[in-house]
Amino acid sequence: MAKKAKAKIKLKTRRSAAKRLKVTGTGKVVRRKGWKGHLLTGKNSSRKRRLTGNIVVTKDNMENVKQMLPYGSK
Repeated sequence: MAKKAKAKIKLKTRRSAAKRLKVTGTGKVVRRKGWKGHLLTGKNSSRKRRLTGNIVVTKDNMENVKQMLPYGSK
């Protein structure tokens, strides 16, 4: 008689992280740059332009990201 293997529990995705982070096709995680949400009149144009676009999440933060997105990263 074969012993039934216990199924692993499903892990929940942190929805706040899922809305802010995106996993690329190669498995990298990209995020938006910060400090461009409000109070833009006090920031000069070149600073605001630098804050546009996406950036890859650093290696230091990847362990936390993988916990928040258990099924997102490869």
